[in-house]
Amino acid sequence: AGLLQQEINLELITPSVSAFHLDSRTLKIDVDVLDKQRAPRYCGVTLTGLSIQDSPLWLQNRLKAIGLSPINNIVDVTNYVLHELGQPLHAFDAAKISGNKIEVRTLPKGTKFTTLDEVERVLHEEDLMICDAEKPMCIAGVFGGINSGVTEETTSIFLESAYFDPVSIRKTAKRHGLNTDASFRFERGIDPNITEYALKRAVLLILEVAGGEVSSDVVDAYPNKIEDYQVVMSFENAKRLIGEEIPRETIKSILTSLEIKVNNVTETGLGLTVPAYRNDVQREADIIEEILRVYGYNRVPTAEKLNASVSYSSQYEDHRLQNVIGDMLVAKGCFEMMTNSLTTDKYAELTEQINAEEVVTLLNPLSQDLASLRQSMLFSTLETVSYNINRQQVNLKLFEFGKTYGLKEAEFREDKHLALVITGEKNPESWTLESQRSDFFELKGLVQAVIKRLGIHYQDISSVENDYFSEGLTIKVKGKSLVDFGPVKQSVLKSFGIEQPVLFADFNWDMALELAPLSTLSYEDIPKYPEVRRDFALLLDEHVSFDTINTIARKTERKLLKSVNLFDVYQGGKLPKGKKSYAVSFILQDKKKTLTDKQIDKIMARLQANFEKEVGAELR
Repeated sequence: AGLLQQEINLELITPSVSAFHLDSRTLKIDVDVLDKQRAPRYCGVTLTGLSIQDSPLWLQNRLKAIGLSPINNIVDVTNYVLHELGQPLHAFDAAKISGNKIEVRTLPKGTKFTTLDEVERVLHEEDLMICDAEKPMCIAGVFGGINSGVTEETTSIFLESAYFDPVSIRKTAKRHGLNTDASFRFERGIDPNITEYALKRAVLLILEVAGGEVSSDVVDAYPNKIEDYQVVMSFENAKRLIGEEIPRETIKSILTSLEIKVNNVTETGLGLTVPAYRNDVQREADIIEEILRVYGYNRVPTAEKLNASVSYSSQYEDHRLQNVIGDMLVAKGCFEMMTNSLTTDKYAELTEQINAEEVVTLLNPLSQDLASLRQSMLFSTLETVSYNINRQQVNLKLFEFGKTYGLKEAEFREDKHLALVITGEKNPESWTLESQRSDFFELKGLVQAVIKRLGIHYQDISSVENDYFSEGLTIKVKGKSLVDFGPVKQSVLKSFGIEQPVLFADFNWDMALELAPLSTLSYEDIPKYPEVRRDFALLLDEHVSFDTINTIARKTERKLLKSVNLFDVYQGGKLPKGKKSYAVSFILQDKKKTLTDKQIDKIMARLQANFEKEVGAELR
């Protein structure tokens, strides 16, 4: 179609197979197709007196030009015809076909079969197989067996050319995790009427490059001919779907160039015959799509008038909030990533956070590494980190808005997340800046910046419970976790080949959407009255955290206490064993008046008393 639609007149000339002829009937191999539904057409012929060797240079060069490595003259011819005509072929060593018989059938579930890659595979009862009188030789349309292929000692072959059911081949290929040139074409549908022609074309090429003779009649098991598709197309429907009336002569010209036969023409439409190999064109809408594709989408003018409606939601729109937070993170030096929601089941071994009973698995996965939907954002994030580190991109600040998936009590669920990850150096290498590694406090700053920009208020901070963190924090609102963050365990990083520290944060984005206020940002006047700072040097047990001090302080004074800051930590020296010293500053402010010394002293006395009562603190 591409050649016929050019402005200059190009004629597509297919290779002639008129020279094909029978030399003898010295090696007859019977063919019995027992599963005609999965193998509607099966052709084959035997050749003897062959010489297996390297292909001539012209054949090798043509294969190399399309990215294929030459193997030997027989295999090279089958690959050449595959790419020339789109028809997969397979050559069996005739000497290895027991009983001189080919059977096309399925085998019992659990049958073991070793393929060319030396992998033993367990067959499904729906896998179509090419067998001889005793054993399976090939997974039909997908992959050959290890003991039936062409070798240097081969002198005779049975050459197969067939049309297999696309759905059957696709399911078999997915079940075994195989994606070959043959299965790629079979599962998309090939031309069932080219089967014998491709076989004869390959035979003539083999005789040219390997010698030998045709030693049997061509077997063609084709009991039920696959008919072409009959479609009626309405000119009115074509105009309605395309949005413009294309001249009828142009339509007929386009269809003819696509090898779609125009049987009859009426005032209202066309009666068409679509070739059987075009299994993607079976309806009127498919025909119209093909016409527009060749005619050119860009030739259809855009409507001058566009109707649209504006909707209102009582909740914050997800994409708007994503844009706000995404822009902020980019401004802080982060890059957005997009990872695959499909993952491998083996990651469940790295954490107890993944419940194997809740994993959503795919029925026909592309591979075992993409066999299930993720339950955590961490592992797809670490795959991205590992990928970048392996390509010398070691300083990373990345984020992603994504989903995790689960199955609980026969119900599927999808949870939205925001993932943050940092690793490597804080700043690019420069003579003006001292090298400094990304650390927990840098990640904490990003987490707090996100929460602040969301407009969410919180006071509940506790130690993280997720077992893939070596340590870390959880910020909770109303008893539910909003975000977990901290450094990832070395044992987890090791599974991804990552040797440098990685820090990770996981936001519950569904919860963020619920908590984020719908109103826009509001502004406050700068307070007219001054802040007051007071400092405490507290002697504490070494297990007491600053989070505990902060929580006690804010419970003690909820109205006037604006901030609590830890500005020094001291251990050792003359301090008692098991003790440490915290230097903590407290900022007090009243928006309506200036605080008096009496008020300030009263607040500080209450703070001192509660520190002593709650954690046994002493003033130094």
